[in-house]
Amino acid sequence: MEVTYDRSETNGSDYIMSEQPLDPGMLAFYKELSAKTPAESSTWPLDRQRREWDELCRMFRAQRPKRLMVEDLDANGVHVRVFRPPGEAPKPGVIYGHGGGWVLGSCETHDDMCAEMADEADAVVVLVDYRLAPEHPHPAQLEDSLKVIDWMRQSGRALGIDPNDIIAAGDSAGGQMSVALALTLKEQKRRQLRGLVLIYPVLGADMETPSYVRNANAPCLTRDEMIYYLESFLGPRGNPNWSDPNAVPNLATDLSGLPPTFITVAAHDPLCDDGIIFHESLNRSGIPSQLRIEPALAHSYMRARHQSPPAMAAFNAIVEAIRHLGHEGALPPLHNC
Repeated sequence: MEVTYDRSETNGSDYIMSEQPLDPGMLAFYKELSAKTPAESSTWPLDRQRREWDELCRMFRAQRPKRLMVEDLDANGVHVRVFRPPGEAPKPGVIYGHGGGWVLGSCETHDDMCAEMADEADAVVVLVDYRLAPEHPHPAQLEDSLKVIDWMRQSGRALGIDPNDIIAAGDSAGGQMSVALALTLKEQKRRQLRGLVLIYPVLGADMETPSYVRNANAPCLTRDEMIYYLESFLGPRGNPNWSDPNAVPNLATDLSGLPPTFITVAAHDPLCDDGIIFHESLNRSGIPSQLRIEPALAHSYMRARHQSPPAMAAFNAIVEAIRHLGHEGALPPLHNC
């Protein structure tokens, strides 16, 4: 079952009328991944945790489509990995922020997902290897994103990118980065993105929402893990970052001027309500927004796409959103069941 909403007067978890069990394919993938993670790994120094996570993701990485051209490049001092599909250029560009709680993740952890997005959406995907927290808290990630978007607009034609046709996409922490980029472009009265694709995004700092409570011990992401990530990114409680809408987009009161936005959330995820709340705020500001709720999936479901049919269907919906926003500047048609 897939459920897609565009507008509604309901609030938060009221969207979820009946929660399905977690998809068996996703649960099997999560157990397989967890079995290769030693129990003591959470106590390792961060540099070791990051190396091991990169290596683990390489082990589970799907093969890239062979026709893609992939390059590691420097974008105004920020390392990026560029995935270019064949065919006539210029093509839409995608600036992609990877997940990992702003603490983990790299071009290695999201290589195959971005490769498949580029190939299937016929767009040039630029995966940003941004600075990580807690060594580099907010606004380091936003600063890196701004450097990359400037580079894409200045040098994009050499990469086959149409500089006037760039969307931002990201999963989890990368979803926050995508919105922060759009908000900052609006504030600075600069050319806006053509669209946003937010994949189980972190958009709030309220750990008492119904989905945080209901999914406190969910697979793939727990409430305690998310608290650690938020404190690493925002700093100690009381730090001004906790009240900055560029760091916590659900605090923004006026989203007018943002581009059309596609949001996908998972019912078995503490962050589920974050995306729903943002969707409602976009509606109030008159911004076209499409919300897709995955009732049988959990956080990080893209990693399970080749093992879980619902995860693959959800991934295909993400690709469709990227394609439509990139090539047509509009959200894809609604698919209701």
